Amino acid sequence: MEDDPDELFAGDRGVLDADVRRVLVHVLQRRFLLADRHREQWTLLLDNQGLIESRLNDLFVRLIIDHDRGVAYKQQVRSDEFDVPILLRDSPYSRAETLVLVHLRTVYQRETAAGEPSARVDIEDVEQTVLSYFAESDGDTARRQRAIRKALDRLDRDGIVDEESAGRFRISPLVEIVLSAEKLRELRDWLRAQQSLPDLDDADATDTDETDTDATGIDDETTVEDAAP
Repeated sequence: MEDDPDELFAGDRGVLDADVRRVLVHVLQRRFLLADRHREQWTLLLDNQGLIESRLNDLFVRLIIDHDRGVAYKQQVRSDEFDVPILLRDSPYSRAETLVLVHLRTVYQRETAAGEPSARVDIEDVEQTVLSYFAESDGDTARRQRAIRKALDRLDRDGIVDEESAGRFRISPLVEIVLSAEKLRELRDWLRAQQSLPDLDDADATDTDETDTDATGIDDETTVEDAAP
């Protein structure tokens, strides 16, 4: 390192500043980078977008930045015209997590269509609705409640909800990316057909672009792309 003071470690041949490298690693390691949770990294990402996109493109990965929702995520490049080695893998949401997502997306759609600046839910509301989605084979009520709370914990870690106070969650706009309006309709139709549920609230909403983070269904589990180990 004495020969090159710009080296961060012995043998370093990288050209990015240390802070920019950290943002690049953050994008590769995590599913989403959220503007409201990672303000400093979000600013660095936007200021160095071209450099970071270039490094990701070298790995056959796209950078997707949704400025309106304040979220950035990666997307695996796939092609029928040339061979693409797959770096990212699908990381599935469990059945319970997908059922919770259906309810969260429905509430978010309803509240935003009504002009509300944000959508919030209580754990009791989530449990009351999602418990009705489960089948008898999913165990007793206590087991189902544990599955719902565990699902909310993961969705909180992923940034889809934010627990503002005990049992009170704000739903992030990220839910629109993870679960598109079209996929939401498919899942709700599936639930009605399987369990003869009463109609859920419908609201007019503009569908988001389909991405590899969209849900794939109850049976196949919801998937989001993550870096392969």
